[in-house]
Amino acid sequence: MHRMTDRSVDPRWPKLLSLSVHEFRTPMTVVAGYIRMLLKDRAGPLSDQQRRLLEEAEKSCTRLSALLAEVSDLSNLEAGIAPFNRQSTDLRDLLRQAASELPPLPDREVRVDVKTGDGPAAITADVVRMRQALSSILAALRRELVTSDCLLVEERAVRDKGPAAFELLVGDEKTLDAIRQANAVELPVFDEWRGGSGLSLAIARRVLNAHGGSISAPPGDGKAGARIVIPATH
Repeated sequence: MHRMTDRSVDPRWPKLLSLSVHEFRTPMTVVAGYIRMLLKDRAGPLSDQQRRLLEEAEKSCTRLSALLAEVSDLSNLEAGIAPFNRQSTDLRDLLRQAASELPPLPDREVRVDVKTGDGPAAITADVVRMRQALSSILAALRRELVTSDCLLVEERAVRDKGPAAFELLVGDEKTLDAIRQANAVELPVFDEWRGGSGLSLAIARRVLNAHGGSISAPPGDGKAGARIVIPATH
């Protein structure tokens, strides 16, 4: 999948991904339909064991359907044909929403502490896509955080040599210090293919890119951190 979504490889990959999704989705829809029919006792009553097995099969179909939807979205983003409903919105509101909607971790508690500047942070964005991208990134970094029980998210307006933008620094305090002290243009590429995140980070990066933004990793070997830049509304 990594090679499939690298812009340096064959540009026909997005089309191939789209066709593959269609070919997988059709038989899966048929299988899921039959499972639902069986669960409704259309072919006769089920034993408890049969019902449990079919319910597990139905859950697997649901997970596969979600994966295919992600592959389809990734393909459209790669091809530049993904729909975007852009509107003026407040990045700080989106950031707080993304943080507050994160589900609890199954094995421990890691809170997310969001610190923003004063007043609104106006950006032009697809609200749903941008909020989901931020949520995916925060969820992945929170899960990977092992040095603290608090994921820090700091937002500030920046204007280096280019247009005005908003910068998000994500990580523990040590990671944020390292990002602040580093040369922004020399920060490592953010690893969107880390385990446990599926395609969500790959999609998130492409959503940021489509909005003129970017995401970088902290210096060194640490993964649980990022620097995100999103252009301000001019």
